[in-house]
Amino acid sequence: MAKKKVVIGMSGGVDSSVAAWLLKKQGYEVIGLFMKNWEDDDDAEYCSTRQDWIDAVSVADVVGVDIEAVNFAAEYKDRVFAEFLREYQAGRTPNPDVLCNAEIKFKAFLDHAMKLGADLIATGHYARVREMGAGSNAGRFELLKALDASKDQSYFLHRLNQAQLSKTLFPLGEIHKTEVRRIAERLNLPNAKKKDSTGICFIGERPFREFLNRYLAYQPGPMKTPDGTTVGEHVGLSFYTLGQRKGIGLGGLKSHKKADGDNEPWYVARKDVESNTIYIVQGRHHPWLLSPALTAAQTSWVSGQAPQAGMLSAKTRYRQADVACEHRSLGDAAFSLAFPDPQWAVTPGQSAVLYQGDVCLGGGIISGSRALL
Repeated sequence: MAKKKVVIGMSGGVDSSVAAWLLKKQGYEVIGLFMKNWEDDDDAEYCSTRQDWIDAVSVADVVGVDIEAVNFAAEYKDRVFAEFLREYQAGRTPNPDVLCNAEIKFKAFLDHAMKLGADLIATGHYARVREMGAGSNAGRFELLKALDASKDQSYFLHRLNQAQLSKTLFPLGEIHKTEVRRIAERLNLPNAKKKDSTGICFIGERPFREFLNRYLAYQPGPMKTPDGTTVGEHVGLSFYTLGQRKGIGLGGLKSHKKADGDNEPWYVARKDVESNTIYIVQGRHHPWLLSPALTAAQTSWVSGQAPQAGMLSAKTRYRQADVACEHRSLGDAAFSLAFPDPQWAVTPGQSAVLYQGDVCLGGGIISGSRALL
């Protein structure tokens, strides 16, 4: 019987490298595919594409798999980057990694892999896929959290659908990151000690404000406290996100003191697009930073159907612990969540992702929230 062919996205990082080795060990015919998604300033000091390609090729040689590069820069610019800029221009804070997974890694990449004759695709994400085996759900697929809760990436994958999951393997879903590093060192992979990449895929480590400056029109405006007092000027709504503490630029603004005499920090609490105003508040627990409810739109459900109304758990940002919530469908691809414990800095543009235990149900883009005051 012929081996199943798996095309795996190899980024040059340690996760996808070990994932490729695991697939080969499991008996698959493995082909590596290196995706080039950004080329506007590929020679800049912050862009590591060239080194990543060298690392991916070196790893493929050690693991014993063929690898090729494919350029998705045009698709990325149309489907991910353009939407990213639109959201920032509208005063929201998007999560391009969610869109990149849905539009590039599990759409453009999947299509390309199928043209290469692949039976399945794989990535180095920390998540799991489970095929239901009995009853009315037989043949359906579920997206599950990774066993390593500290690395779980199901939040970024919540827009995947049944067709995509049916063709996808996540070899790292059952193991911990520490074990991935151990395997890489045991195999003497050239990138065994390589740092994990951070930040937005196309921005890398570059200064974020400087990057946005090149692409967005922006207009300075007033920075006010809740009582309407103007205390400074912001450089443009797009450059601030709710809950932001650093880089507000208030200088010597007088602030209340805590009981121990320390000054309470200032946070961005609201953005008023119509008046081009940013409101700042003092103290992390200010009522304007706490939301008992949110609404979300542009929904995407792993099963293809919205969950029934009732109690579930949710994340409103990555790396947040799951919190209890009451889910209600608002029809027409929208829903609301009510939280017994108000949530901090719920941010329009980010994803609200719903879970039932370890099962990721899907979610939507936060469109609004209600503060305690």
